[in-house]
Amino acid sequence: MKQKVVVFSQIDTEVLERLKQRYHVMVINPKEGDVNMQIREQVADADGMIGAGRVLNQNNLETAKQLKIISSVSVGYDNYDLSYLNQAKVWLSHTPHVLTNATADLAFTLLMSAARQVPYLDQWTKTGQWLRTVGQAQFGQEIFGQNLGIIGLGNIGAAIARRGFHGFNMNILYHGRHEKLELAQALNARFCGLDELLVQSDFVVVAVDLNAHTKHLIDAKAFEKMKPHAVFVNVSRGAVVDEQALIQALEQKQIFAAGLDVYDKEPLQDSGLFQLPNVVTLPHIGSATEVTRKKMAELAYQNLVKALDGDQPQYLVNPEFK
Repeated sequence: MKQKVVVFSQIDTEVLERLKQRYHVMVINPKEGDVNMQIREQVADADGMIGAGRVLNQNNLETAKQLKIISSVSVGYDNYDLSYLNQAKVWLSHTPHVLTNATADLAFTLLMSAARQVPYLDQWTKTGQWLRTVGQAQFGQEIFGQNLGIIGLGNIGAAIARRGFHGFNMNILYHGRHEKLELAQALNARFCGLDELLVQSDFVVVAVDLNAHTKHLIDAKAFEKMKPHAVFVNVSRGAVVDEQALIQALEQKQIFAAGLDVYDKEPLQDSGLFQLPNVVTLPHIGSATEVTRKKMAELAYQNLVKALDGDQPQYLVNPEFK
């Protein structure tokens, strides 16, 4: 008898077909009613789950009797109640590393777009406002040779730093839990406290995990410390930033601009951010290239298969359960 796998979000079609060949697959479909009710019903006899973007916790998983693994097609895992999964002895796997470059590319896209007012000037041009030579209101910020402050010099943060250092001759400042001496030496990067980074940086990029220590790490006091021409970029998690404080900082011109790919509530449907010309808002697309999403889906597939075959997957969040 085939093992049962619940697919709880859209995944790569090729991977889905391979799952169907190997397992009894049930796909959660929002068009068929309450998603949590569907999950509660389907996990009752499920052996594995695969997907991303859903909150999974005791509320929708307590019916599971034989669940072995949740294979997340993501790097971040703050959507999952890890303490409950540990209690229930369910493995949680994720897909690190394969999205590093795509996310770093997007971070720099946001940085450059916000610095040079690209979305605003695109609309300004298309609506017929280009009647004469541009004035100071259309000027952007210099990027080459400026100070780039990165909060969180992990894989993605380091990839962003490399783009700034090698591509734009930027001076790299970084803040995190630990110094990264070898990496810092290669990038001529300087480790510093958060306050110093905020004060000294022309560009501030956040690339940290969301946890109890980083929630609202960037708040009203943080924006007050930034330069008035600073550009702020967030490609980590929305809750790392106090969104209302950011809106206020942009409205009051405490900072020049912001580039965002993540938000407190997603999908973002209604927000004060939409009324501001000095913010670039993207729909959480850090890893959204065809190549990267296929790599993520493949890695999630391999994690799932290993667990259901009785082996330990390579990329476990909670490897203590065997």
